[in-house]
Amino acid sequence: MLRTQKDLAAFDRIILEAHKRCPLRILSYCLMGNHWHFVVWPKEDGELTDFFRWLAHTHAMRWRVSHNTVGYGHLYQGRYKSFPVQPESLLKVCRYVERNALTAGEVERAEDWHWSSLWVREKGTAEQKMVLTAWPMDRPKDWTDRVNAVITKKEQERWKLSLGRSQPFGDDGWRAVAAKKLGLEYTMRGEGGDHGAKRVDEK
Repeated sequence: MLRTQKDLAAFDRIILEAHKRCPLRILSYCLMGNHWHFVVWPKEDGELTDFFRWLAHTHAMRWRVSHNTVGYGHLYQGRYKSFPVQPESLLKVCRYVERNALTAGEVERAEDWHWSSLWVREKGTAEQKMVLTAWPMDRPKDWTDRVNAVITKKEQERWKLSLGRSQPFGDDGWRAVAAKKLGLEYTMRGEGGDHGAKRVDEK
Protein backbone atom coordinates (compact mmCIF):
# COMPACT_ATOMS: atom_id res chain seq x y z
CA MET A 1 0.00 0.00 0.00
CA LEU A 2 2.76 2.44 0.99
CA ARG A 3 5.50 0.52 -0.78
CA THR A 4 7.98 3.30 -1.46
CA GLN A 5 9.16 6.62 -0.11
CA LYS A 6 7.14 8.20 -2.92
CA ASP A 7 3.99 6.44 -1.69
CA LEU A 8 4.63 7.59 1.88
CA ALA A 9 5.23 11.17 0.77
CA ALA A 10 2.02 11.14 -1.27
CA PHE A 11 0.03 9.91 1.74
CA ASP A 12 1.67 12.55 3.92
CA ARG A 13 0.39 15.23 1.53
CA ILE A 14 -3.12 13.77 1.68
CA ILE A 15 -3.01 14.05 5.49
CA LEU A 16 -2.38 17.79 5.11
CA GLU A 17 -5.32 18.10 2.71
CA ALA A 18 -7.60 16.07 4.96
CA HIS A 19 -6.70 18.21 7.95
CA LYS A 20 -7.46 21.43 6.09
CA ARG A 21 -10.82 19.99 5.08
CA CYS A 22 -11.61 18.60 8.55
CA PRO A 23 -9.26 19.92 11.29
CA LEU A 24 -9.44 16.85 13.52
CA ARG A 25 -7.07 17.14 16.48
CA ILE A 26 -4.16 14.77 15.80
CA LEU A 27 -1.95 13.95 18.77
CA SER A 28 0.33 11.28 17.26
CA TYR A 29 0.60 9.17 14.13
CA CYS A 30 2.85 6.77 12.27
CA LEU A 31 2.71 5.60 8.64
CA MET A 32 3.96 2.12 7.78
CA GLY A 33 4.19 0.09 4.59
CA ASN A 34 0.90 -1.78 5.03
CA HIS A 35 -0.96 0.19 7.72
CA TRP A 36 -1.10 3.43 9.66
CA HIS A 37 -1.92 4.54 13.21
CA PHE A 38 -3.38 7.83 14.43
CA VAL A 39 -4.12 9.03 17.97
CA VAL A 40 -6.83 11.67 17.64
CA TRP A 41 -9.05 13.77 19.87
CA PRO A 42 -12.39 14.56 18.19
CA LYS A 43 -14.39 17.57 19.30
CA GLU A 44 -17.78 16.46 18.00
CA ASP A 45 -19.73 13.51 16.64
CA GLY A 46 -19.00 12.62 13.04
CA GLU A 47 -15.62 14.32 12.93
CA LEU A 48 -13.72 11.05 13.22
CA THR A 49 -15.64 9.38 10.39
CA ASP A 50 -15.47 12.42 8.11
CA PHE A 51 -11.71 12.71 8.42
CA PHE A 52 -10.73 9.07 7.99
CA ARG A 53 -13.32 8.26 5.34
CA TRP A 54 -12.06 11.13 3.17
CA LEU A 55 -8.42 10.27 3.92
CA ALA A 56 -8.75 6.59 2.98
CA HIS A 57 -11.00 7.19 -0.03
CA THR A 58 -8.79 9.92 -1.49
CA HIS A 59 -5.64 7.90 -0.92
CA ALA A 60 -7.15 4.80 -2.54
CA MET A 61 -8.21 6.71 -5.66
CA ARG A 62 -4.87 8.47 -6.10
CA TRP A 63 -2.87 5.31 -5.37
CA ARG A 64 -4.78 3.39 -8.05
CA VAL A 65 -4.17 6.13 -10.61
CA SER A 66 -0.46 6.49 -9.80
CA HIS A 67 0.09 2.71 -9.93
CA ASN A 68 -2.07 2.15 -13.03
CA THR A 69 -4.37 -0.26 -11.20
CA VAL A 70 -7.73 1.50 -11.56
CA GLY A 71 -10.52 -1.09 -11.57
CA TYR A 72 -8.56 -3.72 -9.66
CA GLY A 73 -10.82 -3.68 -6.61
CA HIS A 74 -10.47 -2.24 -3.12
CA LEU A 75 -7.13 -1.00 -1.80
CA TYR A 76 -8.33 -1.05 1.82
CA GLN A 77 -9.91 -4.09 3.41
CA GLY A 78 -12.89 -2.79 5.32
CA ARG A 79 -13.42 0.22 7.56
CA TYR A 80 -10.71 1.65 9.78
CA LYS A 81 -10.55 0.35 13.34
CA SER A 82 -10.67 2.61 16.38
CA PHE A 83 -10.93 2.47 20.17
CA PRO A 84 -11.30 5.04 22.96
CA VAL A 85 -8.39 5.74 25.31
CA GLN A 86 -8.46 6.70 28.98
CA PRO A 87 -6.78 10.12 29.37
CA GLU A 88 -4.38 8.69 31.99
CA SER A 89 -3.26 6.07 29.44
CA LEU A 90 -2.68 8.50 26.59
CA LEU A 91 1.12 8.54 26.94
CA LYS A 92 1.25 4.74 26.69
CA VAL A 93 -0.69 4.77 23.45
CA CYS A 94 1.26 7.65 21.88
CA ARG A 95 4.48 5.88 22.78
CA TYR A 96 3.35 2.68 21.10
CA VAL A 97 2.29 4.54 17.95
CA GLU A 98 5.42 6.68 17.64
CA ARG A 99 7.76 3.69 18.03
CA ASN A 100 5.91 1.58 15.45
CA ALA A 101 8.70 1.80 12.87
CA LEU A 102 11.26 0.85 15.52
CA THR A 103 9.13 -2.11 16.60
CA ALA A 104 8.98 -3.25 12.96
CA GLY A 105 12.77 -2.98 12.59
CA GLU A 106 12.63 -0.19 10.00
CA VAL A 107 14.96 2.10 11.97
CA GLU A 108 17.41 1.90 14.86
CA ARG A 109 15.87 4.90 16.60
CA ALA A 110 12.18 5.83 16.43
CA GLU A 111 12.91 9.49 15.75
CA ASP A 112 14.69 8.56 12.51
CA TRP A 113 11.42 7.49 10.85
CA HIS A 114 10.32 10.48 8.77
CA TRP A 115 6.71 9.34 8.53
CA SER A 116 5.65 9.82 12.13
CA SER A 117 4.69 12.60 14.49
CA LEU A 118 7.86 12.01 16.53
CA TRP A 119 10.01 13.10 13.59
CA VAL A 120 7.62 15.83 12.42
CA ARG A 121 7.51 17.40 15.86
CA GLU A 122 11.27 17.99 15.77
CA LYS A 123 12.21 18.22 12.09
CA GLY A 124 9.03 18.56 10.05
CA THR A 125 8.02 21.57 7.97
CA ALA A 126 5.83 24.28 9.44
CA GLU A 127 2.90 22.91 7.42
CA GLN A 128 3.43 19.40 8.78
CA LYS A 129 3.67 20.65 12.35
CA MET A 130 0.38 22.53 12.00
CA VAL A 131 -1.41 19.18 11.66
CA LEU A 132 -0.36 18.19 15.18
CA THR A 133 -2.34 19.34 18.22
CA ALA A 134 -0.74 20.08 21.58
CA TRP A 135 -1.24 17.25 24.03
CA PRO A 136 -3.61 17.75 26.98
CA MET A 137 -0.67 17.18 29.33
CA ASP A 138 3.01 18.12 29.27
CA ARG A 139 5.15 15.82 27.16
CA PRO A 140 7.90 14.30 29.35
CA LYS A 141 11.32 15.85 28.76
CA ASP A 142 12.75 12.39 28.14
CA TRP A 143 9.94 11.48 25.75
CA THR A 144 12.19 10.34 22.89
CA ASP A 145 14.08 8.01 25.22
CA ARG A 146 10.80 6.64 26.51
CA VAL A 147 9.61 5.95 22.98
CA ASN A 148 12.82 4.07 22.23
CA ALA A 149 12.62 1.98 25.40
CA VAL A 150 11.66 -1.66 24.96
CA ILE A 151 7.94 -2.44 25.08
CA THR A 152 7.04 -5.38 27.27
CA LYS A 153 5.11 -8.41 26.09
CA LYS A 154 2.24 -7.43 28.39
CA GLU A 155 2.04 -3.98 26.79
CA GLN A 156 2.04 -5.50 23.31
CA GLU A 157 -0.75 -7.92 24.22
CA ARG A 158 -2.85 -5.14 25.72
CA TRP A 159 -2.45 -3.04 22.59
CA LYS A 160 -3.38 -5.93 20.27
CA LEU A 161 -6.48 -6.63 22.35
CA SER A 162 -7.78 -3.08 21.98
CA LEU A 163 -6.87 -2.87 18.30
CA GLY A 164 -8.31 -6.26 17.44
CA ARG A 165 -11.59 -5.82 19.33
CA SER A 166 -11.96 -2.00 19.34
CA GLN A 167 -11.89 -2.40 23.12
CA PRO A 168 -11.41 0.71 25.30
CA PHE A 169 -7.78 1.16 26.43
CA GLY A 170 -7.15 2.00 30.08
CA ASP A 171 -7.44 0.53 33.55
CA ASP A 172 -10.06 -2.14 34.23
CA GLY A 173 -12.57 0.11 35.94
CA TRP A 174 -12.46 2.80 33.28
CA ARG A 175 -12.68 0.27 30.44
CA ALA A 176 -15.86 -1.23 31.88
CA VAL A 177 -17.52 2.17 32.30
CA ALA A 178 -16.42 3.38 28.85
CA ALA A 179 -17.58 0.19 27.17
CA LYS A 180 -21.07 0.55 28.70
CA LYS A 181 -21.31 4.26 27.91
CA LEU A 182 -20.22 3.84 24.28
CA GLY A 183 -22.09 0.61 23.58
CA LEU A 184 -18.92 -1.43 23.36
CA GLU A 185 -19.79 -4.13 25.89
CA TYR A 186 -19.35 -6.77 23.19
CA THR A 187 -15.64 -5.91 23.01
CA MET A 188 -15.20 -6.98 26.63
CA ARG A 189 -16.60 -10.49 26.27
CA GLY A 190 -14.32 -13.32 27.22
CA GLU A 191 -12.39 -11.29 29.82
CA GLY A 192 -14.35 -12.29 32.89
CA GLY A 193 -15.54 -9.52 33.74
CA ASP A 194 -16.33 10.36 22.30
CA HIS A 195 -16.27 13.56 23.66
CA GLY A 196 -13.25 14.06 25.86
CA ALA A 197 -12.02 10.56 25.08
CA LYS A 198 -8.97 10.18 22.92
CA ARG A 199 -9.08 7.58 20.15
CA VAL A 200 -6.58 5.49 18.26
CA ASP A 201 -7.29 4.74 14.63
CA GLU A 202 -5.55 2.20 12.47
CA LYS A 203 -5.89 1.08 8.86
